[in-house]
Amino acid sequence: MVDVLYGGLLKFKVENLWDQYGEMLELSATKAQGGMDRLIKGSHVQRPGLSLAGYAMGKKGNRILIFGKMELAYLKELSPKVRLQRLEGVVTDGNPLVIVSRGLTPPKELVKQCQKVGVPLFRSPLKSMNLISKLTVILAETFAPSISVHGTLVEAYGIGVLIQGDSSVGKSEAALGLIERGHRLISDDVVLLRGKEEQGLIGSGPELNKHLLELRGIGIVNVAHLFGAVSVRKEVPVDLVIHLEDWDETHYYDRVGLEERFTEFLGTRVPLYLHPVKPGRDIVLLIETTILNHRLKMMGYHSAKEFNQKLLEEIARKKEVGREG
Repeated sequence: MVDVLYGGLLKFKVENLWDQYGEMLELSATKAQGGMDRLIKGSHVQRPGLSLAGYAMGKKGNRILIFGKMELAYLKELSPKVRLQRLEGVVTDGNPLVIVSRGLTPPKELVKQCQKVGVPLFRSPLKSMNLISKLTVILAETFAPSISVHGTLVEAYGIGVLIQGDSSVGKSEAALGLIERGHRLISDDVVLLRGKEEQGLIGSGPELNKHLLELRGIGIVNVAHLFGAVSVRKEVPVDLVIHLEDWDETHYYDRVGLEERFTEFLGTRVPLYLHPVKPGRDIVLLIETTILNHRLKMMGYHSAKEFNQKLLEEIARKKEVGREG
C-alpha cells in the first residue's frame, strides 16, 4: 500500500519554518508577528525588485519576500506616503511571510503593512543571497514529492537497498543478518521516499520507529542499542530494490541473470531483483552477493552478459569447425 504525500507534510506553515529552521536562518521576531499559521505553498523565494518601483508584472503573490540593503535604501528615498503605497502593492495577503536581511531595521511602513494583511515579519543578520540560498534548500527539501512504502531499508557496501515482500516473508530477519555483518539499518516496516533532482531517490524512516526493528518471536528491538550507533543511518539514496517471495516450484526463476527488471518510484527507475525464499537458502548471503554484483554492473562489469557473449562465440566457433570438417 502506497500513501502519496507532499513533502512529507500535508501542511507546512510559517510556524513550522520558525520551529524547525529558525535557528539555522537566525530569525528574530518583530512587532508584526501575526499569521504564524499561514501556509507556505511553494519553494520560491523572491526579492521585491521592480515591484517596489510600481512594476507588478513579475510579482508572484504566494512567495516569501526578502527585503535587503538595496530595497530598504530605495524605500528610504521615497516619501512616507509613496513608500506605503508601494509596499501595499508588494506585500499582500498572499505572501506567507517577509524577512529583512542583514539585521536591518524594517521601516515602520513595512511593519504597518505586514500587520494590516496579517503577514509575519522577521529579521535575520544573514546577507540576502545567503538567506535566499538557505531558504531555497530548505523549501526544496520540504516540498520534494514523497511517498511512504512498505519494506525495510538498509545500507550495505555503500548501496541503499530497499527490501520488499509480503508480510512474514523475512524482510526484517534479512535486515538483522545484514546488520550483524556490519551493515546499517535506515528504516523497518515503513520507508519514506523523496524524489530529489540532484540526488535521485532518497529513503528515510519516520521518527516514530527510528532505529527499531520488529522481529517475530522477539518483538521490537532497538538496533542502535544492540549493535551501536554505527549500525544505523538517518537516510540513504535508494540504489536497488530486492523483492523477497516464497519459493514457487511452478515459477521460472532466471538462472543466468540476463533479464533486467526495474520498478519505479516518483518517476525514478530503480533496478529490481527477485529472490525466492525457502528453508536452507542463506538469504543474507544472497542479498550481499546481489549488492556486490550490482556494484560491478555499475562499474561496467556484467558477468551474465560476458558469459552469454562467450557462449555465442563458442557456438559460432563450433559451427565454423563443422563447416570446415
